[in-house]
Amino acid sequence: MNTERDTEQQSTPRVALVTGGTGGIGRAVVERFAADGYAVAVHYAGNQARADELVERITAAGGQAIAVGGDVADEAAMAAAFDAAEAAFGGIDVVVNTAGIMILGPVARFDLDDLDRMHRTNIRGSFVVAQQAARRVRPGGAIIGFSTSQTRLQHPTYAPYAASKAAVEALTLVLARELRGKGVTVNAVAPGPTATPLFLDGKDQQTVDTLARLAPLERLGTPDDVAETVAFLAGPARWVNGQTVYVNGGIA
Repeated sequence: MNTERDTEQQSTPRVALVTGGTGGIGRAVVERFAADGYAVAVHYAGNQARADELVERITAAGGQAIAVGGDVADEAAMAAAFDAAEAAFGGIDVVVNTAGIMILGPVARFDLDDLDRMHRTNIRGSFVVAQQAARRVRPGGAIIGFSTSQTRLQHPTYAPYAASKAAVEALTLVLARELRGKGVTVNAVAPGPTATPLFLDGKDQQTVDTLARLAPLERLGTPDDVAETVAFLAGPARWVNGQTVYVNGGIA
């Protein structure tokens, strides 16, 4: 027999906060969560209009969503974003940090100001979001960070970016162990070449075609491919913990 509390839990949607929720992969994750019945806090860094448009589309379809803004590397801004999600939906069950930037170049000539800017978002930002998530995600929840398959592929010009994402992988297992006994899983997703504006920017068609042929499946990944893995880690994958899942079609 279901208790009143059981009934309440069943009728209350899980709540997800997705950073970078207006980007290619982030948007696909938000849309997947909304389709799965989650209430979603859609985070944006600079384009509130895109976040508001996505929220409006979700709510028009009968879902629950709000937009929250701020620099992921700013702890006060992220605390406010988490506060807003909790105020709107009563708590947070899943945090997905897709926010990141990618600047490519050879080590010998790489601009150190670009290195600092990228690492501020990709390393400090990942840490700030993970810190808030570790304090707030409810038992039974999940924290999901984003790495890259370039930590294995290690193609030239990717060293600064891959280094910033290797930090995410290091954070993942340690945080999973630190949350022992709390019923919260911590994992990272490491996409391979995925057809997003971030990935395609600055690449000519020949380069894109070459990268598409790397996978045995002979295509680029799609944001929906990645969102499917995120949905698995956020919900049914309760025995996957402290792992980096490479979502790349078999490249590495």
